[in-house]
Amino acid sequence: MTKTALVFAALHGLLSPAAEAAFYLPGVAPVSYSTRKNVPLFVNKVTSTKTQLPYSYYDLPFCRPKHAKQTSENLGEVLEGDTIKSSLYELEMKVPDGCKILCKKNHNKADMRLFRSIIDDEYRIDWIVDGLPGAMRNEEYDYVTRGFPVGFVAPPAFEGGRKMHFLYNHVRIVLKYHEDAAAFNGARIVGFQIIPFSINHVWDRLEDFDEYTTTLSTCNEMNPAQNDPGNFQSVEESDEVVYSYDVKWVPSDITWAHRWDVYLKGNPDDEIHYFSIVNSLMIVLFLTGVVAMIMLRTLRKDITTYNEMQTLEEAQEESGWKLVHGDVFRAPQTSPMLLSVLAGTGVQIFMMALVAMGFAILGFLSPANRGGLLTAILLLFVFMGSFAGYYAARLYKLFGGKEWKRNTLLTATLFPSVVFVVFISLDFLLFYEGASTAVPFSTLCALILLWFGISLPLVLVGSYFGFKKDVFEVPVRTNQIARHVPEQMWYTHPLFAIALGGILPFGAVCIELFFIMSALWLHQIYYVFGFLMIVLFILIATCAEITIVMCYFQLCNEDYHWWWRSFLSSGSAAVYLFLYSVWYFISKLEITGAVSTAIYFGYMFVIALAFFLLTGCIGFWACFWFVRKIYGAIKVD
Repeated sequence: MTKTALVFAALHGLLSPAAEAAFYLPGVAPVSYSTRKNVPLFVNKVTSTKTQLPYSYYDLPFCRPKHAKQTSENLGEVLEGDTIKSSLYELEMKVPDGCKILCKKNHNKADMRLFRSIIDDEYRIDWIVDGLPGAMRNEEYDYVTRGFPVGFVAPPAFEGGRKMHFLYNHVRIVLKYHEDAAAFNGARIVGFQIIPFSINHVWDRLEDFDEYTTTLSTCNEMNPAQNDPGNFQSVEESDEVVYSYDVKWVPSDITWAHRWDVYLKGNPDDEIHYFSIVNSLMIVLFLTGVVAMIMLRTLRKDITTYNEMQTLEEAQEESGWKLVHGDVFRAPQTSPMLLSVLAGTGVQIFMMALVAMGFAILGFLSPANRGGLLTAILLLFVFMGSFAGYYAARLYKLFGGKEWKRNTLLTATLFPSVVFVVFISLDFLLFYEGASTAVPFSTLCALILLWFGISLPLVLVGSYFGFKKDVFEVPVRTNQIARHVPEQMWYTHPLFAIALGGILPFGAVCIELFFIMSALWLHQIYYVFGFLMIVLFILIATCAEITIVMCYFQLCNEDYHWWWRSFLSSGSAAVYLFLYSVWYFISKLEITGAVSTAIYFGYMFVIALAFFLLTGCIGFWACFWFVRKIYGAIKVD
């Protein structure tokens, strides 16, 4: 066994329990059903990876009850466009049904045109039974994909080469259940599979059609439904369509605690994910060791040399970072308030990410808890506002700032305002398109209340304590007259240094980013929070070390303007992230339409902006610690 395989096996053993813990929400009690007890089937939404515009299930002309009841939804579910409502499907525990008629619909040309458009955009239907999403199984590779398609397009050779659209109007609902008389009464649902069929139903038209008494000749209890290429349900012309369904109950050895495993198995190619993460870990850890060794040896030699200088002549002949000790803590010339606001907001995002990751690893943000992750991120960002106010205030005070009210207000509103403007613009487009992700007015009011009712006061509290706190102690005094910065070489130019500084932090996360992007835009489930936590720690170390190295070389060239450059060096990783999103859009997605494209790049801009603040803040505070440390280690007269 190779070293790489050993490392992979060890990490897999350590992280698998953490990942599995994230599948299930602690405290959620399983539901046991007695025989013949009603099992409700809820319809949610139809989604497409091509348009990224989800619609409510009943926005399409499907069979619907007279008064469809909507379940209560959390903030995350509303923002994700979930519209979970009751349906006409009747399921009873362990009671099979064969070709039961749901309803008959007379679809006009407009309905059929809508169906054809939806089928062309590859929309999939999302159903829910006992908290489990409906899925289709790939028997060849033994994995499932959530939802099932609305219909399909026949190959060009079919029907003489004409493109034909067909509707899945019959579904076979396969429900797996687990029984354990020693542990609980009744049966628990542990699997929900859907097998769709397209059938142009036939019945005796001499009799009046009745959903309860009419017998279909195309499928019934004695003649199970099957796909017949000569009898598919076309949607090319106006037609009456009969919707029907089968119910099949299958006993299973799968326990309730492991019923999500099949959803999380994913595509077999995902195994590459683990090896890629291990390789990334090894490369970044190796670079970390090399950088740390170089920095420690070089710094120790520099500090020893400076401290052994005995005469003024020796000191004057020396060049390097010690010579700028009188200017290194001089406040930045450009927008010191803005820098303090960005650094404070970055701390807020960092704390939000850290706590959210902890909750995810403990299992509180499992896929079973719909909308839980997004709800947690929003609430944690709001509650971490005091960290932003505190650190922004302390840094602004170090810069000698006096406008503390403006500083506090900017800290509370700058980043949320940018996000809010983008969000409102995209919401207007979604509302225009009629998408279910268009946020209702009540939810919008709730978001504004969270912002101004909780986040803003917490920022004020943090800012109050930050300004009351003593100024950050710096080891050297700042000269009254600023030192002249010598002419720099091309490779020390700020733009070059900033562009170079973001490469390594982005490289630390680019592999994991691929799977996160797939979860966001290809509607897959992301669940390896154990690996993600390790990647976060690698990102922290990489941002800190690359910024410290860049800052050290800058100070050695007697350029003391490090404040902004330290933030932008690691923060430039966000530029690479956005460029990566452009590549991902072109090569991996099939998004069509101006609105869908605007939604993609709008949300990726917000993600890149948050990543900029996160990485920039890590680099800045690490660099601040480093500069205080090295100048505190030398003797300055």
